[in-house]
Amino acid sequence: MKFLVDAQLPRRFANWLKDAGHDALHTLDLPRKNLTPDSEVIARAMQEGRVVVSKDADFVQSFLISGEPPLLLISTGNINNADLEKVLHANMRGIEAAFQSSRFVEITRVALVVHE
Repeated sequence: MKFLVDAQLPRRFANWLKDAGHDALHTLDLPRKNLTPDSEVIARAMQEGRVVVSKDADFVQSFLISGEPPLLLISTGNINNADLEKVLHANMRGIEAAFQSSRFVEITRVALVVHE
């Protein structure tokens, strides 16, 4: 899978996805880095077939309005990076499976939610 990790998540989140065998970019890899507007993140994700990974509710609104881009929403609240990594690794297979049938998947601290 291909992912684009938004600015409010650490760059290492993209590295964790790469370690799991995926193609992942962080907004820091884009020309405007973490100042890249949401509209450009969305356009890049759609152009390259990437799932946006974000904590930002603005991406949820965009998805609900247009169905684009595919979204992995991180709904863990404040969480340290070590715990975030554990949550991601514990759910990676489920995330991969969920995107086979859905375009909006959410991770909480305790569950993987597949939105229809």
